[in-house]
Amino acid sequence: MKEDIYKIFKKLIEMPSETEWLEFKEAKEKFDYNDLGKYFSALSNEANLQGKEQAWLIFGVEDKKHKIVGTLYKNSQKELDVLKHEISKKLTHGLTFRHIHTLETEGKRVLLFEIPSAPEGIPIAWDGHYYGRNGASLVALNISEIETIRNQASKKDWSAEIVESADINDLEPEAIKKAREKYKEKYPAKSTEVDKWDNATFLNKAKITINGKITRAALILLGRPESLAYISPYVCKITWILKNDDGTSKDYQHFEAPLLTSVDEVFTKIRNVNLRIMPGNSIFPIEIKAYEPFVIREALNNCIAHQDYTLQSSITVTEKKDELVFSNAGSFIPGTIEAVIKQNAPQRHYRNQFLADAMVNLKMIDTIGSGIIRMYTEQKKRLLPMPTYEISEKEVTVKIYGKEIDENYTRILMNKTDMDIDTVILLDYVQKKKKLQRKQFDYLKKKKLIEGRYPNPYVAASVADAIESRETYIKNRGFDDKYYKNMIIELLDTYGKADRAAIDRLLTDKLSNILDDKQKSAKIRNIIYSMSKREQRIKNIGTTRKPIWVKK
Repeated sequence: MKEDIYKIFKKLIEMPSETEWLEFKEAKEKFDYNDLGKYFSALSNEANLQGKEQAWLIFGVEDKKHKIVGTLYKNSQKELDVLKHEISKKLTHGLTFRHIHTLETEGKRVLLFEIPSAPEGIPIAWDGHYYGRNGASLVALNISEIETIRNQASKKDWSAEIVESADINDLEPEAIKKAREKYKEKYPAKSTEVDKWDNATFLNKAKITINGKITRAALILLGRPESLAYISPYVCKITWILKNDDGTSKDYQHFEAPLLTSVDEVFTKIRNVNLRIMPGNSIFPIEIKAYEPFVIREALNNCIAHQDYTLQSSITVTEKKDELVFSNAGSFIPGTIEAVIKQNAPQRHYRNQFLADAMVNLKMIDTIGSGIIRMYTEQKKRLLPMPTYEISEKEVTVKIYGKEIDENYTRILMNKTDMDIDTVILLDYVQKKKKLQRKQFDYLKKKKLIEGRYPNPYVAASVADAIESRETYIKNRGFDDKYYKNMIIELLDTYGKADRAAIDRLLTDKLSNILDDKQKSAKIRNIIYSMSKREQRIKNIGTTRKPIWVKK
């Protein structure tokens, strides 16, 4: 058991950054009891939302560099046993640590608090308050997340509800025929058997109906358009919108039940044009589609599976010049897209579990949780930006790119084909100007994938001469300090002296575009300091507040 814990610890400490279900604290001697309870609540809830069996709170490890510092907190087994009992008094249902593991590593004591995931349907509170994480910060668990956990225990599934007034005649025969074909593709060993089933038997076996009764899921996937009256006021509709370059709508079309066949109609509506690219070191261009067909279908089918139909809103597919944007109503059940990528395992909960199961059986979505990950992988293979998810309590939107954003990013993917998907996602954040955590920045910097200063990195060019847009690269990178110092000397040679404002005018527009005004000012101040104090090349003949610089 000890060996297993050492392996777990090694894996946790090697992670590039903290996650919502992992926290490191130095806690060299003491740690506030109330804060410990808050972290238990937060980590337990986040573990539930991200499909983890447990969360980890680790004492004796510095949180930024994961340096082992050791801890004397509760320095006996008796104290730890008492702590397990005491902390349960203020936690929901008397929950407590599954284990508190004591390890000796690098000659120092480390504590691993193994925190169980919040049980299905039961968010965990500390002293009556629910806690969660926002990045590395401890925050109140928002209402949407509380409800997500509570709804896990609900036996009521909107999509599984029986529509008593409907019967098999309310389903589209062509849609049933196609459903049979898709089912046999999913289960080829059953093909002969499926051909012998009548429609009623098939629908039951495929888990689209329940004991011959029509479900809401059956009407969504296979229903005649007029049969949607049975689920009114709830909406079952996909709206395709084509937009001009200026953002105005150029064309649109609505698609209703049966969604099994409407998906194909939407797919053909999308203008998936051919692109000419130069793969690798080849001198011969090849043609590919702007969008990988799997990615289009996966994004659309995910919208159908995850749509909150009770919000009475359409699923939308918005087509722009080089982007496809898919939107569905409802919160994102896994919590964050990062959780899906890191988990790489079956999703534990669906908003419409019955509908999702039926779609799995009809080969519309994948139950193994690999669909979204494959979307990312396909974009990586095509040297294109990763999908961008925007998640709120009422809507989930995913943007698929059909054109590159940053040429340097594209070339890095071209040259580093073995780069893992987590690293690609972080690099994608950089090209999209999304904020990185400091540890993520340091990780990419160490791999020499980015340049610039935190918090404004930019994607590095592996070989500047190989970059077509070399001018842009140089402007982003800036020049070395020697270049700027020589410019100051030339200024003083020409005019004899210069105040700080004159030096600012000389250098500001020549510094890297990545730096903001404050950072540029600090850069110039450091250059002047180096030239006056360290190199003794210039001196101040003015005052400290109003310096006048001349050559020594």
